[in-house]
Amino acid sequence: MKDPLDSQSLSGSSRSLLPDFHAVRKSTLIFRALNHPLRQKMLSILQENKQITVTELFQMMKLEQSVVSQHLAILRRSGFVQTKREGKFIWYTLNPERLRTINECLKLLLYS
Repeated sequence: MKDPLDSQSLSGSSRSLLPDFHAVRKSTLIFRALNHPLRQKMLSILQENKQITVTELFQMMKLEQSVVSQHLAILRRSGFVQTKREGKFIWYTLNPERLRTINECLKLLLYS
């Protein structure tokens, strides 16, 4: 079975042993989004509550609304949370497909 993360498939060239550095940079930003205690706490709260607004989240976390919004924006850009607008409210939910993909990637990196 061909390894999907093997350097040849990442670089797109059978001659290079190096990964595609653009893909590495993008991957770094995605993993960096997870590597922050506040964002990890937000993801845990979302997992417990299924969906939540910014107002509910900043009240639960006892943080400034702007801080919560900035961290949610990073999680949204990285694909870990999704939004749904209902009137004046924006509901945040986990993106289960993205989290499954990250878990599979971590298993490949850690256990192969």
